[in-house]
Amino acid sequence: MRDFNQMLMDELRAQGGEIPSGPMAGRPLLILTTTGARSGEPREAVLTFTRNGDRYVVAATAGGSPRNPAWFHNLVANPTGKVEVKGKSFQARATVVDDAERQRLWDAHVAERPEFAGYPEQTGRVIPVVTLEPIGEV
Repeated sequence: MRDFNQMLMDELRAQGGEIPSGPMAGRPLLILTTTGARSGEPREAVLTFTRNGDRYVVAATAGGSPRNPAWFHNLVANPTGKVEVKGKSFQARATVVDDAERQRLWDAHVAERPEFAGYPEQTGRVIPVVTLEPIGEV
């Protein structure tokens, strides 16, 4: 999986934020760089996103895993990260949303990305929803 993610990141960076072919072609993808909660080292992840105004919305599905992904734990510990999307890079502040706002953003996310609809049942957990709000260019 690590090799696949690295290949995606390399292609996103080389193609201005687009994946022209293969199973991820046409999906809205960003690269999120977080600071490791335990290690303090930079960690990168490729995530599908939707938008809510100026904010990017990501869901901590971990591909249907029963556990939250590492990037989520990293953002909880260190809520500022770097986002690379469509050939641009910027610093962003992460906010884990809850209650009605979480449900509204989840519903909008699933409406645009229907493949996410089955994850809550599959995972047996409430999927955290995170907004990434730009706070400055890198």
